[in-house]
Amino acid sequence: MNSQIFSNESVIITGAGQGIGFEIAKQLCVQGASVLLNDIDATLADEAAKKISQYGNCFSMAGDAADVLFINKMVDEAVNQFGKLTIAIANAGITLFGDFFNYKPEALQQVMNLNISGSFFLVQAASKQMKQQQSGGSILLMSSVTGHQAHKNLAAYGITKAALEMLAKTLVVELSPLNISINAIAPGATVTERTNEDENYFNTWSRITPMGKPATVADIANAALFMVSPASKHITGQTLIIDGGWTSVSTSPY
Repeated sequence: MNSQIFSNESVIITGAGQGIGFEIAKQLCVQGASVLLNDIDATLADEAAKKISQYGNCFSMAGDAADVLFINKMVDEAVNQFGKLTIAIANAGITLFGDFFNYKPEALQQVMNLNISGSFFLVQAASKQMKQQQSGGSILLMSSVTGHQAHKNLAAYGITKAALEMLAKTLVVELSPLNISINAIAPGATVTERTNEDENYFNTWSRITPMGKPATVADIANAALFMVSPASKHITGQTLIIDGGWTSVSTSPY
């Protein structure tokens, strides 16, 4: 991929203070994009943007990616800073493990608010801006292998991720006439700051992943960049799974 392939692109990415979102934001800047990096943690967001700024134009905007008013402010700020918005990546999400028989209504609502509502309204706000610009754009949703295969104690999370894939498919009808593509990626086990808190994570997922190891954040970022790049302009309504083959065998980590 051309090292400056995103030089004319301006991007919003949510939940990017660390992990997969951070790596996607960094790689976009390395390849020329201007990026508005969001995280609910202001310190994380500021530190992430500062690190990425050595590679390109990146600034932070801390806030709740499930809040519709804040989502609209992000879009307005991206346009104020960059003059346009061409790529939106709904990366923010929350995983709340819990036994189905004891799962609390407030936990379900929290997962639904961020994973589904936050993503839905970011797509809505970004699409409105792209429609106004009349220049098209690319939207990417962050799904998960748990939207494809059952995973113990992740019923709530799994249904939100399956819903996002259906959202990408459904919106093809409304966004394609505007030259806006919308897709999803579905990462499997990935080594991040959060998963590293489990000392058995790498060995467990190395054992049950056909490719012999979990993904790195770079593996996921490479797929994300492809899905919002000119190389994928005729791809829309699709989900790309990046899991080292795990969904083909679906061996449980338990």
